[in-house]
Amino acid sequence: MPGRDAADPGGAQGDVTPRFVPYAPAAGPRVADAEVLARAQAFRRQLETRRSVRHFSDAPVARAVIEELVRAAASAPSGAHKQPWTFVVVGDPALKRRIRAAAEHEERLSYGGRMSEEWLRDLAPLGTTWEKPFLEVAPWLVVLFKQEHALHPDGSTGKHYYVNESVGIAAGFFIAAVHAAGLVTLTHTPSPMGFLAELLGRPRNEKAFLLLPVGHPAPGAEVPDLRRKPLAEVSAVHE
Repeated sequence: MPGRDAADPGGAQGDVTPRFVPYAPAAGPRVADAEVLARAQAFRRQLETRRSVRHFSDAPVARAVIEELVRAAASAPSGAHKQPWTFVVVGDPALKRRIRAAAEHEERLSYGGRMSEEWLRDLAPLGTTWEKPFLEVAPWLVVLFKQEHALHPDGSTGKHYYVNESVGIAAGFFIAAVHAAGLVTLTHTPSPMGFLAELLGRPRNEKAFLLLPVGHPAPGAEVPDLRRKPLAEVSAVHE
C-alpha cells in the first residue's frame, strides 16, 4: 500500500476505518506529458492575473456562488482528514457594518502605534490605512475560522493535527476558486481578531484565521503595479 503523507493521510473523520477506492481523476486516463505542461502553464497564467483588490462593487453575487467556492476550498487536504475549518459567510448589511466598526477599531490602534516603523514604511507604497470600507461594500464577507481542536456535542474534545497548515491550504484553495470564478477578494487580518468569534457566535474551539471580502471589483478599481519574484528567487532544484 502506498505511504501516507502527514498532511493528507486519506483517513476518514472520527474512528471510522476508511474504504479505499481506485483513484479516478476528473481528467480521465493519464494525460500526455505535453498536455500536462500546457495545463500547468495555463493555470499559472491564470493565477498570475490574480490580485488583491481593495475597491469592491456592491453588485450582488448569488449565495450559490459563494457556496460553490466554499465547497472547493473544503476539498483541501488536512491532517488526518480532520478538516479543521469553518467558513462563516456574512451577507447581512447590519452585521457587516458591525464587523467593519470592530475591524477599524483594531486597525486604528495598529496604525497608531502597534505596528513598527519598518512595517509602516513597507505598507506605505500600497496606500493602505486603518479605514476598511470594503467590509461593508463587498456583497459577502467570508470569515475562515480554524478549529484548534474538535468539539463534540457532549462537550468532549478531540485532537486536530497540522491545523495552521491545513487551514492555510484551504485558504489558498478558496482564493484560487474566487479568482477562477471571475471575482476578487482580499486577505484581511485585523489583528487581534477575537471580535469575529464574538460577533459571529462561534464556539470556543474556533479562532479567526482570515477575513475575506468577496465580490466584483469596483468600476475603475486600481491595484499597485507589483512585480513578483522570479522563479530563481523562490525555488531551488535538486535534480
